[in-house]
Amino acid sequence: MSMPPPEVRTGQSSVAERYRVLLDTGRTLTGTLSSEDLFSAIHRETASVLEASGFYISLYDQGRDIATIVYYADRGETKRVDVSYRGSDSEVIRTRAPSLVNQDLGAVSLLVLGAEDTDVTRSAISAPMIHKGRIVGAISAQSYEVGTYSDDDLALLRGIADLAAVAIDNSLQFAELQRRKREPEQSEEIGRALTSELDPKEVLGKVITAVLDVLDVDGSSVWLCEGPTGSLGRIAEAGGEVALPVGLTWELGGDLGEKLLQMRKPIIIDDLKTSPLVPDSVREHLYAGSGMGAPLIVAGSVAGILTAGSRKPRNFDADDAAVLQRLASQASVALENARLHSNLQALSLTDPLTGLPNRRRLQIHLEKEVAAARRGRNIVIVVFDIDDFKRYNDTLGHLVGDDILPAFAQILDDENRAMNLVARYGGDEFVSVLSVTHMDGARLYVDRVSDRIDNDPIMGQHGVAVSMGLAEFYRASMKSMGDVIQAADMDMYSVKAQRSHMRGAASG
Repeated sequence: MSMPPPEVRTGQSSVAERYRVLLDTGRTLTGTLSSEDLFSAIHRETASVLEASGFYISLYDQGRDIATIVYYADRGETKRVDVSYRGSDSEVIRTRAPSLVNQDLGAVSLLVLGAEDTDVTRSAISAPMIHKGRIVGAISAQSYEVGTYSDDDLALLRGIADLAAVAIDNSLQFAELQRRKREPEQSEEIGRALTSELDPKEVLGKVITAVLDVLDVDGSSVWLCEGPTGSLGRIAEAGGEVALPVGLTWELGGDLGEKLLQMRKPIIIDDLKTSPLVPDSVREHLYAGSGMGAPLIVAGSVAGILTAGSRKPRNFDADDAAVLQRLASQASVALENARLHSNLQALSLTDPLTGLPNRRRLQIHLEKEVAAARRGRNIVIVVFDIDDFKRYNDTLGHLVGDDILPAFAQILDDENRAMNLVARYGGDEFVSVLSVTHMDGARLYVDRVSDRIDNDPIMGQHGVAVSMGLAEFYRASMKSMGDVIQAADMDMYSVKAQRSHMRGAASG
């Protein structure tokens, strides 16, 4: 793909013509606010008056001395590059003066863009983009021919660079204003989550959305600290075009862990692919680009990390980090509120003595199981009752009774599969809900529980006996889980009656 022939050839541009070109270019650039559109416009306007078979624009972060190629075109084709370099290594940026090279460009180039097997441009003119005494970046037009450019061409490019600097600065300020406008809106959204959203996962989703929108990044994630020391990070939520996989873990150690977990400061990583701060286990999931992280502090401790990442190298600065930290601070409050509610909800659904789900939690679970059973899933209910439990309290004291109940609860919990639920139904009654199970499987479960009771040091010591009743949910004759629990109760009392009759017959 070739560029259109330049309207003004080398050596033919008069002062008046250059003035007209710059005036037209200024009108075009100052009316363009989108960064991507602006870079394309700078390229288009330059190529209309100068040979620009090769062309690039770089932006410069003076504070960190990093220049980043933000736009690159070769023979009219725009190409994506992920290249940053030290700005002081560039003669144009270091000296703040334009440069003209008409031969052996490869020998003096700081870097070569494009594939290794492609031709290298032979001539180039480059100029710094300076606005209000500050270097914004650099612009360069290049040719595959020797001796292409003149001093007049260099002067024309310098004029374009000055206009481009103003336009880029305007574009950056406009983007910052838009970001500042979005930040309060997203902050308000997170603020609403503080009082209305009680699901931690929903809160994290709102935080991710806010980061993507306010900072205009390609990916964001929330790492939660886990493990005995809180130094194991696990991705709890992620979003964006370059979202990391949820569940990914890594050890938060070294300098990165110290800054985030100990010093509690945000961090900027210019190159995610090469930075020693990034663990290899995480690096393999990353695209080339830049990133930031800010600690999430909940109840006075670092509970996690909020991150933002860009697919391309990007000059994240202190202002960007401050925005991320503000979002992290708000997210921390929302997350703490959601966690507190979650903990309170868990307490309200848990029996405090045994640690098992209580009757309320059982009812919620059974409502879901009813729907599954009506669709054809096999479900068996097992009801347990500790025989003569009142007698243990009356003769041995309530402390012994309080030992027996947790011991039995532990047996039931140990023998239950993860997909099943066991709950304390009443004072000395317990219920196990066995999903995807037939009566034969339920009887095997009961046999295991019986063996554990006989060999348990606490229950065996006091001779505790437990009656058990089983019932399977039948769609034809049962309308609710209450029906199947009642059937299991009847089976249990039938067993109790038979046992009592056998004791009476033996004593007679």
